[in-house]
Formats: sequence, C-alpha cells, structure tokens
Amino acid sequence: MLTLYHHGSSTCAAKVRFALEEKQLSWEGQYVDILKGEQFNEGYLALNPKGVVPLLIDGDLVLPESTVICEYLEDRYPDNSLMPASAQSKAKVRLWTKAVDEELHPACSAITYVVSHRHTILRNGAGSFEEFLAAGGSEGKAARTLKWQWIQDGIKAPGAKEKIRLYLSYLDKMETVLSVNDWLVGDTFTLADVAMTPYVNRLAALAMEPLWENGRLPAVERWFETVKQRSSFERAFTKWLPTELRDEMYSNGQRSWPEIKALLSD
Repeated sequence: MLTLYHHGSSTCAAKVRFALEEKQLSWEGQYVDILKGEQFNEGYLALNPKGVVPLLIDGDLVLPESTVICEYLEDRYPDNSLMPASAQSKAKVRLWTKAVDEELHPACSAITYVVSHRHTILRNGAGSFEEFLAAGGSEGKAARTLKWQWIQDGIKAPGAKEKIRLYLSYLDKMETVLSVNDWLVGDTFTLADVAMTPYVNRLAALAMEPLWENGRLPAVERWFETVKQRSSFERAFTKWLPTELRDEMYSNGQRSWPEIKALLSD
C-alpha cells in the first residue's frame, strides 16, 4: 500500500494526490498538520529531514520531492499514463514541471503569505522574530527571515511584487499554449497539467479568479473549468482543505485583491 504524508493546504502534496487519483492508485494518507508545525516533529524529521510535505512510502522506499514522486508513480505504475508517448512531448512536460519547481513554487509561497497568511498570523499575534525563527525548526534562517518580511510588510516586502509578477507571467504562458491546445502539452492530459493545477487552484482559493475570468484569459479559464470537472479533482483537492482554512484564505484574498489588481496595470 502506498502511504502519503501530506496536508490539505500544500500545493506540492495536492500535486501528488492529483497524480495518485488520476492513475487510480490506492493510497493511505498520513496527515501532517503543517499549520501546527507537525512537519518539524522529531518522528517526521527522521523520515524527511527537510521538514516538508509530501513524502511517499512504497514498501522500503521513502521518497520526498513531489515532482520526483509523480515521475516515480508514472514509472512504477504505468497504467493510466500521465506522460505522452513521444520523446519531444515528454521533454515539453518536463519543462513545465521543472519550471514549477524552480520558479512557480517559490512565487506561490510569496503570494500565499502576502495575500493570506500574513493577515491570519498578525491577527493571532506574530510574536517576536526570534520566536518565529525558532518555530521554523530546520527550515533555515534565510527562509524564515523572508517569510517574516512577507508577514510584516505584505506586498511591500522586498521582492514580493517580483514574485507575484512572475506567478502571473505563468498564467500568460498558459494562455498562449492553451489557445491552440486542449492541454498544456498537446491534446492529452499529462503531468504538466497535474503540476500546474495546484498553483492555479491556489489563486482561486485566494479569491484571485478575476486574473483569468471575464475574458481576461479565456483559454486558462476554459482549462481550469475542465480540470475541475475531472472526477479526480474533488478527491485530490476539495476534500482535503479544511472548511475553516478555505473560508479564511478566500476572505483574506478578497481583502488583498486591490493590491494584486494594481500590479496588473503597473
């Protein structure tokens, strides 16, 4: 039995859940509440010293890194394939998944904090920087310092606008491709679509649908609506996001929307 350590708000965990459901694989979940810091518990750090989710266990194999997990699932369980047949198309899929890891995921972390998490943390009491730093376990001082700046200064924090603009540039890249293709690589649903879905869905969770709705990015809107109609979507995304967290993220997103909207005309 495949065992997945995951959390409902993690985009990387959602990506793996989406792949598992699309491939129709049975799996057992171990829920790690990253909002309570459970990823820094000694037992979990013994499995994944980075203190992040997701983590997949398949027999004796303990596998971190969401993109590596998805490719492993594709190789280990070839039925219901999520990779195209040709080498050229496979390379195009990997360009998308590589971009997600290297650029889009860090940008997603920024937008999530400046749009939503900062409001929640400040409302609950952020405490001192030293307390915030200590709560990060093995996350590292540089990463915690950056998040502290996002919490304190929001979109005005150093580099925040650039991260958000980078995120938005990927919607434009998607629009270009999806204007001529049904999916991100040709006319077949692939790991490229699996990889990008959590990041578009995160924007929707933050009340950012106006970024593509009302004719702004019609191909992206069509693609996302089609993705949400897949039977795997509810099992991979909707059921795992706690209602209270969902409502809070959406409310915070609405509060932050004017600042995001302003970036579109800068």
